[in-house]
Amino acid sequence: MNTSRRTLLAAGLLAAVPFAALAQTPAWQPTKPIKIVVPYPAGGSSDIIARAISQPLSVALGQPVIVENKAGANGNLGADFVAKSTPDGYTILLCDVGALAISPSVFKLSFDPSTDLRGVTMLAYSPHLLVVHPSVKANNLKELVALSKSSDMNFAVTATGSAPHLAGVALQRAVGAKWTYVPYKGGVQAIQDTVAGQTQILMNGMLATLPQVQGGKLKVLGVSKATRMPLLGDVPTIAEQGVPGYETGTWQGVRVAKGTPDAIIQRLNKELITIIRSADIRSRLAAQGAEVVTMAPAEEEAFFNKERARWAKVVKEADIKLD
Repeated sequence: MNTSRRTLLAAGLLAAVPFAALAQTPAWQPTKPIKIVVPYPAGGSSDIIARAISQPLSVALGQPVIVENKAGANGNLGADFVAKSTPDGYTILLCDVGALAISPSVFKLSFDPSTDLRGVTMLAYSPHLLVVHPSVKANNLKELVALSKSSDMNFAVTATGSAPHLAGVALQRAVGAKWTYVPYKGGVQAIQDTVAGQTQILMNGMLATLPQVQGGKLKVLGVSKATRMPLLGDVPTIAEQGVPGYETGTWQGVRVAKGTPDAIIQRLNKELITIIRSADIRSRLAAQGAEVVTMAPAEEEAFFNKERARWAKVVKEADIKLD
């Protein structure tokens, strides 16, 4: 081998060292329990998904995974807790990312969800169902709008400024309906009161609402998705019923505190996507009306910022203010 060739080979080997070392760097391996913070009461869409993934995530990471419901302020209490936690991957937020994107337009927050939290991945999408108490004499959106103009009707919302609230406002403005919004502290209570007939109308995520429809305790009038849902194939979308382009829903995703190292975010992204895409969990969610939707961290960030801009416009135009 001539001298010049040996020199090139040596240079190539030296240049490859950093890349080889990087490739062999072990992935983040947690050494203590991990907490999934769900910023809503138990029983809602985010809570259902958190509990479905907690055990598989524990197995994947080799540490206990605990689900903690830290409800309050439309999910902002729990989000604030995670934003101010140590950025080490041991405290993660699982929430409706779309709802979190609305919060800055409605609430005075002690944190900025765009800069104080980092995206990990999206997990699932569940369209909103427009449902009414079975006693309501309306079988479609048109009949509901007409009835709302002649009768006093209460529209249950999971919280002022929540995604279902703004979905209701957007629908009301599009069709000229008349109803009064009744805010609750979470989707579970809003569902319970509509089932009991204390409120007549509800817009809420399909994952948490479908069981009540299947049990005959609520009547579904429309789905807030571009296409019909197989589980409710005979129920038209809201777009089909005269509101072109209408599409809303809950987007369950994971975020962590700003400053969390990229290696931790990438490990969580990898494990969470593997778990949520597993045949067992995918089929369980599909049976309840939720679709598995995953994203890279950068994609989740882009989605969040787009939703924030989208709903800020709705809040401004509707002049929604926190009571």
